[in-house]
Amino acid sequence: MNAAKTLNLATAPTEPVVVVEAGAAAARPDAAAPASRPVRKSAKLADVCYDIRGPVLTRAKQMEDEGHKIIKLNIGNLASFGFDAPEEIQMDMIRNLPNSAGYSDSKGIFAARKAVMHYTQQKHIKGVGIEDIYIGNGVSELIVMAMNALLNPGDEVLVPAPDYPLWTAAVSLSGGTPVHYICDEAKDWMPDLADIRARITPNTRALVIINPNNPTGALYPDSVLKGIVEIAREHGLILYADEVYDKVLYEGVEHTSLASLSEDVLTIVFNGLSKNYRSCGYRAGWMVVCGDKRNAQDYIEGLNMLASMRLCANVPGQYAIQTALGGYQSIDDLVGPGGRLRRQRDLAHELITAIPGVSCVKPKAALYMFPRLDPKIYPIEDDQAFIAELLEAERVLLVQGTGFNWPHPDHFRLVFLPHEDDLRDAIGRVARFLESYRKRHGTQDLA
Repeated sequence: MNAAKTLNLATAPTEPVVVVEAGAAAARPDAAAPASRPVRKSAKLADVCYDIRGPVLTRAKQMEDEGHKIIKLNIGNLASFGFDAPEEIQMDMIRNLPNSAGYSDSKGIFAARKAVMHYTQQKHIKGVGIEDIYIGNGVSELIVMAMNALLNPGDEVLVPAPDYPLWTAAVSLSGGTPVHYICDEAKDWMPDLADIRARITPNTRALVIINPNNPTGALYPDSVLKGIVEIAREHGLILYADEVYDKVLYEGVEHTSLASLSEDVLTIVFNGLSKNYRSCGYRAGWMVVCGDKRNAQDYIEGLNMLASMRLCANVPGQYAIQTALGGYQSIDDLVGPGGRLRRQRDLAHELITAIPGVSCVKPKAALYMFPRLDPKIYPIEDDQAFIAELLEAERVLLVQGTGFNWPHPDHFRLVFLPHEDDLRDAIGRVARFLESYRKRHGTQDLA
């Protein structure tokens, strides 16, 4: 032991003794204070952006603190709009709380993974076993995990434009480079296969598909999916399929899982309870490794390492999975004829396209639409500033199109989850703001 720190209790004085450690002189009033140095965020975050919860939302929260009521059309948080999780899911979680205090297997509890395995069979995905399934704290955690396990600096991943921005952020945060391929609005937002091919380089490792798509609500037919699989097969790419809205389908359309068409291509499929089962806060999602896994053992080892490092996903949420997948599919009532989601989609599309200079491809799936503002009528240079101005003027919160990595400031995403009266109010306010915008810019006659 250091002699300077040793105190002999037998001879110690009765008064308190202050032991001065090396460097403590800096605390004296006459000592010079150390130079102040700002604490900066990691350089890894330089290209990371998530404007769904970005600066405009921060301003909206400030306005709420000041007493303003904000109509939020910015995020698909179903519970906020009265879409409750099915009661049987809630009850199963409650019943299993006594069994949920300990860690589970790092990949998830057996019953949840077994239920997901059965679901892959329903989706006609071949060759999936229990060990191919990872349960996560929502799909978001698993997307980041999948990218972290794969990417090295310089690796490229093809991501759609527009995209759900977490994909672009996860690629950047993992050291890779996101490369955006165009989805064609003139063709109902289908991926442009020629554009995908043109963007492939020797550094391209993977191709991301979001189907059904967020933010456009597009649903891809088998012909497009087969073309994507052929590109991946030809160039040795991994396919990442985000299918979290695969039951939120309108007018009887059907969803085909990409992995059902890519048996000979390594494919990673993501899904969860947040949207189909209105259980966003339960944070219960899954990732399935499918297709040709023969050359992917090292990558799978990386996934296993990362799954183990976070110990496990939250256990109560895992107990909801088996009940959700095997129980009554109440989502069908919401999206079918007369269902609440179907009615609100139809109303929102009717109202938004009635505004001069606004067009919108009607979504076939999901919870969003991605309207276009004619640039001749709405000459917007900075769409984030435009959305902020709308918020200040009309107390309506949207997300600008560039927040979804769309390259032009001429779109925005609209969430059609509020009740019909609230949708009428909100879109009416948007219409009023756009009318004032046209007057200020002298484009009324062009509308």
